[in-house]
Amino acid sequence: MFGALLASTLGLAGCSSSIADLPLVGTPADAPARPKEAGSYLPVHDLPPDREEAAMAPAERAKIEAELVAARDRQASAAAAKDSAAK
Repeated sequence: MFGALLASTLGLAGCSSSIADLPLVGTPADAPARPKEAGSYLPVHDLPPDREEAAMAPAERAKIEAELVAARDRQASAAAAKDSAAK
């Protein structure tokens, strides 16, 4: 009986308020107060300004790419050796 009542209450309350507003659930004591007005949308079309300098020097980028390629090759050869040993 109580479960059906709670389920119907949650179903009806989902459209008009949140679960935290229900008397049985409530909010934690240290929760911040809700704002009186709903917030506006985030400014998703506002882009940051272009950088004055490159994020990474081309030489540093080439070094990191070479390290990643070497790591990929080591993993591929280790996996191939493991597969051939398993057969």
